[in-house]
Order: sequence, then C-alpha cells, then structure tokens
Amino acid sequence: MGTGTWQLAERRTRRIENWTIQASRGALLALFVVFAAAGLTGSIPSLEVQMIIYLVGMVGLNLPHGGYEHFENLRRRGLPMGAKYVAMYVTFVAGFIALFFITPLIALSLAFATAVAKGGHGDLRVMDALVGSDHLQSDLQRGLAAFVRGGAVMIVPLVFWPETFYGFASYMISMFDPGAVGALHTRMELMTPILGGAYGLALVAHLVWGYATSGGSTAWLADLGETSLLVGYFAAVPVVVSIGLYFPLWYSMRQSGRTFAAHRKEPADESQGLPVPIVWGVLIVGALATGLVAATLWLVAPNPLGTQGLLPGLVAFYTIFICIVALPHVVVGEWLDFKRGIWYVP
Repeated sequence: MGTGTWQLAERRTRRIENWTIQASRGALLALFVVFAAAGLTGSIPSLEVQMIIYLVGMVGLNLPHGGYEHFENLRRRGLPMGAKYVAMYVTFVAGFIALFFITPLIALSLAFATAVAKGGHGDLRVMDALVGSDHLQSDLQRGLAAFVRGGAVMIVPLVFWPETFYGFASYMISMFDPGAVGALHTRMELMTPILGGAYGLALVAHLVWGYATSGGSTAWLADLGETSLLVGYFAAVPVVVSIGLYFPLWYSMRQSGRTFAAHRKEPADESQGLPVPIVWGVLIVGALATGLVAATLWLVAPNPLGTQGLLPGLVAFYTIFICIVALPHVVVGEWLDFKRGIWYVP
C-alpha cells in the first residue's frame, strides 16, 4: 500500500472512530432530553412499551456485538489459547448458573456487579484509546473512574427508579426461588441509600481528583461531560429503557470505535492465528454455544419466566441469561487474558 493510500485509509478510520464517540454521546443526550421532557409532562411510555424497547436493544442490537468482541480477541491467537479460553468460559458459565440455585441473592448481586465492571472497565479502555485518560495517573484513580462510569449503569437507576428496579430484580429472583423475594426487597431497601451515598462520594472524588492531577485538561473536560451525561441519562430515562439502550448505543458503539483504533495502531499480521474458515467455524460454534446456554437456563430454571406475565418474564429471563454470559465475558475475556483481552488497546 502506497503512503498516500495508507494516509487516506488512516484518515477514514479516524473519522469512523470519532463518529462512534460523537454518535454515542448524541444518542444518550437525545434520549435524556426526550425522557426528561416526558417526565415533566407526565407522558413517559407505558412499562409494556419500555420492555419491548429493552428486548429490541439488548437482543437485536447488543448481543451480536458480545460475540464479535471474543471473535476479534481470539482470531489471531491460535488453538491452544482458544481452547483454554473456551474451557474457562464454560466453567464460569456453569458455576454462575449453579450459584443462582445455591444462593440466588448473592448471584444476583454478582450479576449487578458484573454490569458495573463491564460498563466501567470497558469505557475506561475506550477513554484510553479515543477520548483521553491522561488525567488518570494511578491504578487507584483508574479504578475509581471505572467504578464511577460503571456505577452509573446500575446504582443511578437504583436510586432514581427504585420501584421498577426492585420489581424486575424480584422477577429475576423468582425464576429460582420465589420465597427469597421478601429478603431481596429488605436488602435492596437497606442498600439503596448506602450505594447511592457511596456513589455520590466516588463521583465527586473522581472528578475533583482528575482536575487536581490534570489542571482541567481536555481529557478531564471530556470525562466531566461524559460522566455527567451518563448520570443524567440514567436518572432521567426509565431503568428498563436506559439499560436496554445503553449497551447498544453507548457500550457497543464505542467499543467498535476502540476496535478500529486498535487495528489502526497495530496492523494485523495475517500470517498468525487460525485460517479464516476455522475462524468462521469457531464463530458459528460460539453462537450455537450461546444459544445452548439460554436453552439450558430455560430448562433448568424452576420458573424460567418468573411469576409474572410473558413480557416481564422474558425481560427477566434475558437479563439473567445475559448476566450469566457477561461474567466470563469480563473475567475470562479481559481480566484473565493478560496478553490482549476483549478491550485491547495497543
């Protein structure tokens, strides 16, 4: 490839990377404005409409991207790594399903913590690649940033939409142990102000610390704007809609931009890794395995739709399913993959 052609391709890639960031910000800002206005005028869509939006966003738009993250991570790594990766993934999935039977309250807490880790740590790596993170100058500061970004996904809607949050958490628990719903409500009512207060302190500490270390750099200003947007979005948009659209419109879109940046900074060596037909075969097997997890969960759960109707039952079932596959997605796909990981930044 000639120098001019390479430079043109790089400019195009940079435009795509920038577009993913600007589009994610624009999407959440537009939803914030629409639902804030709807809240003020008393015209928030019905819960049934919200649940349909959730299922479209999470199943139709976000689920394929999760498989693509693993595909991108593994396709040049070779069979030994791939086999180890799959074995660990299956082990974590089986263990997490078992935990829901043994102690569903602890399992659900772990599921919520996984969503915080995925949203926060994933977004931190996008900051590294595209937005800027020079104001985060220590591991502790980076961990705090990840907690603040990820905590917005779970803790902010818990504080601002407690009844809906409690309701769907109850549906999920009732899939395994309807008798534990009462204990769930008691614990959530106790923990909500504690988590809300802790998150508020972490939010202030993160922003003040970032300003102190950077003097208000461009990266800090971007972090301030994005963090404020996330908090406002999850506070104003009903929890079922906010979570259902956050992952496809923010998480997946921005991770796509990070993938483009990784390819641009570290061009692939096509001589390494698995042959293309095997790669696509692995991708198909992965998709079938994901479907097998859902089918297994449906068969083994005592009440796969909980104790409610079809639509809330489907939302609860899919949420549990996606949490079960999300735990190894983060732990195996990133934290235990010391060489690369699903959120790789060169």
